[in-house]
Amino acid sequence: MSAAEPRLVLGLQPVREAVRAHGSRVERIWLEDRDEPRLIALARFATDQGVAVVERVARAKLDKVSRGTSHQGVAAWAPQLVLHTAEQLLSKPDLLALALDGIQDPQNFGAIIRSAVAVADAAVVWAEHGAAPLTPATFRASAGAIEHATLCRVPALHGFVRDAVARGVTVIGLDVGADATLSELELTRPLVLVVGSEHSGLARNVRRSVSQLARLVRTHHVDSLNASVAAAIALYLANKS
Repeated sequence: MSAAEPRLVLGLQPVREAVRAHGSRVERIWLEDRDEPRLIALARFATDQGVAVVERVARAKLDKVSRGTSHQGVAAWAPQLVLHTAEQLLSKPDLLALALDGIQDPQNFGAIIRSAVAVADAAVVWAEHGAAPLTPATFRASAGAIEHATLCRVPALHGFVRDAVARGVTVIGLDVGADATLSELELTRPLVLVVGSEHSGLARNVRRSVSQLARLVRTHHVDSLNASVAAAIALYLANKS
């Protein structure tokens, strides 16, 4: 998909946030041809924000274009997301970022982005390979938060972590086997928190590159949390420090 091609966004809230973020730059919107108050309200909002093409279409057209992703009767073609460079992030003295190591489930990826925006307005970093792609399913899972997120895709996560540490950024890897809890550490910025896969945790090269490892909680009952839940808790702790 080239940078010039519009990006498909599905779902009521994701489309509303795309319109809120991009206004008249949204190329067009399809709404299912039925009298649904939420669809009518969205059509009015889109028109007020300068979207030039707002069309009523049959549900079959939405089903076809969505390819199995829930669309709730609405689809939009929005501008491509802006991706920041690692250099842009690491030059920020007040950086708070969440780095994702091997998060391949679009639902988790989207939910993490939603937490990053809502809890701490934190940047989200992930590697080109071994991570969930930016797809309509991811946009849908973020409930539109991705339209407001600071996003950074890097060639390799361990390289980003290594460079961050070399530049004086504190990089903490979340690991259930760590001795210290995150709340026991001094979470000063610039700061990067690294969340690993639910199945395998942090990759070995990432684990070796971080400044320090920390666990979220001390418990005898639950070994680990869902990645999106862990990310939200970690960001909350970091943002209040």
